Amino acid sequence: MSLKDAPDGNKLLVINAGSSSLKFAVYDAAAGAAMPALLLKGQIAGIGQDRTRLEVKALRGETPDWPFEPDAVANHRDALSILIDRLGIVREKTTWLGIGHRVVHGGTAYSTPIVIGDDDIAALESICPLAPLHQPHNVAAIKALRDLLPDMPQVACFDTGFHADNPERVARFALPERFWRAGIRRYGFHGISYEAILYCLRQEKIDIPARLVIAHLGNGASMAAIKHGKGIASSMGFSTLEGLVMGTRPGSIDPGVLLHLLHDGMSLGDLEKLLYHESGLLGLSGLSADMKTLSDSTDPAAARAIDIYCHCIAVELARMSAELQGLDMMIFTGGVGENGADIRAAVCAETAWLGLSVDDEANRRAVHPAGPLQISIAGKDVRVLVVPTDEEGIIARHCQKLFSRQ
Repeated sequence: MSLKDAPDGNKLLVINAGSSSLKFAVYDAAAGAAMPALLLKGQIAGIGQDRTRLEVKALRGETPDWPFEPDAVANHRDALSILIDRLGIVREKTTWLGIGHRVVHGGTAYSTPIVIGDDDIAALESICPLAPLHQPHNVAAIKALRDLLPDMPQVACFDTGFHADNPERVARFALPERFWRAGIRRYGFHGISYEAILYCLRQEKIDIPARLVIAHLGNGASMAAIKHGKGIASSMGFSTLEGLVMGTRPGSIDPGVLLHLLHDGMSLGDLEKLLYHESGLLGLSGLSADMKTLSDSTDPAAARAIDIYCHCIAVELARMSAELQGLDMMIFTGGVGENGADIRAAVCAETAWLGLSVDDEANRRAVHPAGPLQISIAGKDVRVLVVPTDEEGIIARHCQKLFSRQ
């Protein structure tokens, strides 16, 4: 079925708004289907930059040849306006069920997907300081679409929701009670991705073990410990800064370093820029935040950055195994997790004492996998898999459920 052939009232648009990109996907949410069918996906990248580009691919039917003028895209609202026009949403309102959004932070108030109301927008805006790389763009897209399509229902799905029931002993910082009551706690992120992985395992009839760790490795990176199919711990905490080394974020860092920098005269704005935009792989290498660029480089600084990155993952895996009191399965996902064979091999080599192993040939083949692939040596105690994530598909599924109830 092509985009234009989807029945009236069944089409869903899913939006994932980043700092300079707008990823989108269109689904047919036929009544009774377990998972909406992906019809089309793409992105408008480089928003507000000289290299703005449109990418679109139809998964069913012919890929549309949309006219695109980069100079017309100065901001996300422009990008959304173009997308609405190319999809024909205004002209064909009756064929659209609604719009779903990835929203990074739900705070303490939002742990499950919601149909967005007026009060929700203000509440989500108030959380922006907790995820400044993501939340402002998530909310801006919601507000822009309410202006452009005022009658179109919108759904928010939260990355923090997956971790909302993590045990208190994991979620609490060792701070006075008043801070816990004020919402100062470990939230955890990438929850939609973790939910997608668990859904994929069930669909593929792969048993979810009692003790599972998933590593979502991309420009942002985190790990989650999952016990009997339920999340119990995350490497990320109050913000998207804690945990693993990332593309431009440092991961866990001694708070004393931050106090020292502030006492030494660094402004809050410069500190925030350092932590969100200048650290991680970029800061360690001095070259790039992109893993492929670093892997292809012969510069010793690139090799050092990758070594620290892999070591951090290995150490975090040991901590997650302690949370689970053992380990049965490890899953790699995300852009680096799905495509970085050398990264997977290095992490497994450093955690061989935990029972991890890699079949070199299977690991090399596991690039852009269409479905779950095992890369560990058969018969070993810990199974290691590469599983592609599908955050947009999970968002579409939540939309389908919410709209069917309405």
